[in-house]
Amino acid sequence: MAWEQARARARAAQPLPVVTRALDAALGHALAGPLTALTDLPPFDTSAMDGWAVAGPGPWRLRDGRVLAGGRPEPLGHGTAVAIATGARLPTGASGVLRTEHGETRTDDGMLLDRSGRPAAGGAGPGRDVRARGQECRAGDTLLPAGTAVTPAVVGLAAAAGYDRLAVHRRPHVELLVLDDELLESGPPRDGRVRDALGPLLPPWLARLGAEVTGRRLLADDFGRLRDALRDSAADVVVTTGSTAAGPVDHLHAALGDLGARLLVDSVAVRPGHPMLLAELPPSPDGRSRHLVGLPGNPLAAVAGTVTLAVPLLRRLGGHTDPDPAPYRTTAAEALPGHAHDTRLLPVRRVARGVAPLPFGGPAMLRGLAVADGLAVVPPGGVPAGADVEVLDVPGP
Repeated sequence: MAWEQARARARAAQPLPVVTRALDAALGHALAGPLTALTDLPPFDTSAMDGWAVAGPGPWRLRDGRVLAGGRPEPLGHGTAVAIATGARLPTGASGVLRTEHGETRTDDGMLLDRSGRPAAGGAGPGRDVRARGQECRAGDTLLPAGTAVTPAVVGLAAAAGYDRLAVHRRPHVELLVLDDELLESGPPRDGRVRDALGPLLPPWLARLGAEVTGRRLLADDFGRLRDALRDSAADVVVTTGSTAAGPVDHLHAALGDLGARLLVDSVAVRPGHPMLLAELPPSPDGRSRHLVGLPGNPLAAVAGTVTLAVPLLRRLGGHTDPDPAPYRTTAAEALPGHAHDTRLLPVRRVARGVAPLPFGGPAMLRGLAVADGLAVVPPGGVPAGADVEVLDVPGP
């Protein structure tokens, strides 16, 4: 299956159900509906500067006291002024604010003068240095569309707009099964066995994609144990590494067949990582749909499988508007080598004229990825220097 077609299959999943969360607990979720303002913002005219609220053209007779944020000021008569703090509600009758640095009070008669050197219309003129009610939005305005990721800034906007809780899509629960008899969980490679790199690499990346990683297990190459693990998993998505090919101990296809799973993607025309797969598992006992993303066992090949299938699937299940953020376009500063027939995902670094290839880009290597700024999507045959190329993001801090 072509690379873009495989990604489209992953995007076809239905978002998970809607839940309601307190603002701090909604971080990382996607809005289930548009965020609409529950109030005008600002809810009333406020001072944008420390200074004096003034009514009409100056000079002004200065009233005692000061208006502070959170206070309820008395109305201001024409030709008068009162000291005001930034963020404080503007008194009824005030026409503008005179900044502290622009005002001078006469000691002999207590009058306030405008020393800004501007004409009246440019000094403390109508509305000057005032945040007018509804300047940012009016009650009922749509602030953000459904599917927007809830970031700290979104939480702040929601709070300002009057929300205590948000309706969001549930984050997908993911279980990671690392399949292989030869893998070690600690220490250097020894006795013909190698260290598991994907167990540490994938969970934080999956969490960054909006998933809740509920478990991670190293599973031996055993048909029965794999079948039972897939059958019994309560996760929305099971991610496996290894066992996707047709070797003597590659049991994933057989286990899926035994369970009655439906293959949606079975091998993708991409290098590295072509023996990846996407399947619908039988529903959970409570009727929830479940998916499996089968990644190759080689580390960089597994990364290619993640950006091809896991990224669009998890973003879609989580209800995000950008189920798979679009690659950005840039220029190939050097020729980017490609595969003869398949798409190639190549680790690249940013340079002055675009992006350049990195060494150590073999299927089993992570050294290039560790310093990469992205994965270039190289079409069959490669990309010549100076041509446009798409680049996918890779996990960051």
